[in-house]
Amino acid sequence: MQGPVNLRALNQPMTDSNPKGRFTSRAEMYRKYRPGYPEAAIHYLIQTLGMNAGSVIVDVGSGTGLSAEPFLKRGFAVKGVEPNAEMRRAGEDHLKQYARFTSVEGSAEETTLPSQSVDFVVAATAYHWFDPEPTRREFRRILKPGGKVILLWNTRRIESPAMAAYEAMLDRYADGRKERHGWETIPPDTRAIALFAPRLPMVSSFPYEQRFDWQGLKGRLLSASYAPQRGDARYKPMVDRLRRIFKRHAPDGEFRFEYVTRIYWGPI
Repeated sequence: MQGPVNLRALNQPMTDSNPKGRFTSRAEMYRKYRPGYPEAAIHYLIQTLGMNAGSVIVDVGSGTGLSAEPFLKRGFAVKGVEPNAEMRRAGEDHLKQYARFTSVEGSAEETTLPSQSVDFVVAATAYHWFDPEPTRREFRRILKPGGKVILLWNTRRIESPAMAAYEAMLDRYADGRKERHGWETIPPDTRAIALFAPRLPMVSSFPYEQRFDWQGLKGRLLSASYAPQRGDARYKPMVDRLRRIFKRHAPDGEFRFEYVTRIYWGPI
């Protein structure tokens, strides 16, 4: 980690006026185009943390079910806690085949779950939306003795010319995202300190990617909470620029959207 960390600053709540409602109009795009998580990362968690068939997992900010499904496929019981009604309904529909999935209307700060009732708390590409101090108290309350918290983020890699061009497009047309989403200027590993401090979490990372045709790449962009929507003056020039990026960097009709999946876990 680079430089001193201002834990007081990291413990300030997000400045977004309505983080729990931000994805209301994007639930379907999110379900279709957002990435899941690499199989190697899920295998690592199960093996390293000793998860078993009796383990109870709560997925906080479960959204459309992308982070709950890998555990459900392996037979785990998962309680998905989601405050946004549209996202929660999308998750319920997507995961209805899994008998061990329970949908919960709640939030990180108030899950509504019983005290000491879960073995693992998972927050996948979600912790940056939470109010840190009440979240920490709530996680401690619902975890069984010896329970662990797992934070995951799919962070865009920008080393390739294609991903660098995509990032430059975001800087031009979604230029308020860094102010609205402080986590984009504070790396996830640094922000995670606020939850696990004074301990340091265990950290692992895994490469991951999605491959998109034109409609898929456009959908991936529009699933982002900071992407301008129709009716915004930035929408058309943004989509036009994205099309030029696709034509230049996907000559075979397939755009490689690259990530690194970072995992932070430990007791709190």
